[in-house]
Amino acid sequence: MAEAVLKHGYTNATATDGRSVVKRYRGPDGDLRRHNEITALSGVAGQISVPPLLAVADGEITLGLVSGRPGQELLEEKPEEVLYATGRLARRLATVDLSLVAALDAAPDGTVLVHGDFGPQNLLLDEDTAEPTALLDWEFAHVGDPVEDIAWAEWIVRTHHAHLVPTLSALFAGYGAEPPWGVRRESMLAKCQWLLGFARRWPDPAQAAVELWQRRLAATAAFPR
Repeated sequence: MAEAVLKHGYTNATATDGRSVVKRYRGPDGDLRRHNEITALSGVAGQISVPPLLAVADGEITLGLVSGRPGQELLEEKPEEVLYATGRLARRLATVDLSLVAALDAAPDGTVLVHGDFGPQNLLLDEDTAEPTALLDWEFAHVGDPVEDIAWAEWIVRTHHAHLVPTLSALFAGYGAEPPWGVRRESMLAKCQWLLGFARRWPDPAQAAVELWQRRLAATAAFPR
């Protein structure tokens, strides 16, 4: 089939024929990330809006194409609406029945399903209502601290949409709480440190990617409250 490469893809190769999306995993832990995504998509379907999983093959999956506007685009037009909807979705994600995704890893008390790359950048939203139509890219899904996803959504805004930082109150309003700044900051730093390590583990590490995450780690440490 003739494929067109999708924009807004970063780590992996994604392409569509207009009816479905093929995602091919690149980089470290490709098989594990593929397993995580399959497990999470299968487990949360019916609880969270996600693309339908159509087929599984070596090194790739095929997903149904879902309508909606990429969140990082709509965020610029409707920041408060998008962030409120993002916060509400983070709260829903934290209540997913862990027994449905038990294959990810153990679930100690107080842990929840963590998307692992949560924020407007991985959301499709209805252009009129700003309501999520699908949460994408579950390859980093794991069981962990509920603050991880809401903190990473905040990091996305602070890093890529810094002029919208004053609207972050809408994110916490949708979430129903504002976790302490110190807890959020430590979660952001831990994620940046992990992604720096991920960049270093590529078979042929791209120095530009390593340096990028070094700069982002330093910038995150300097975030004002």
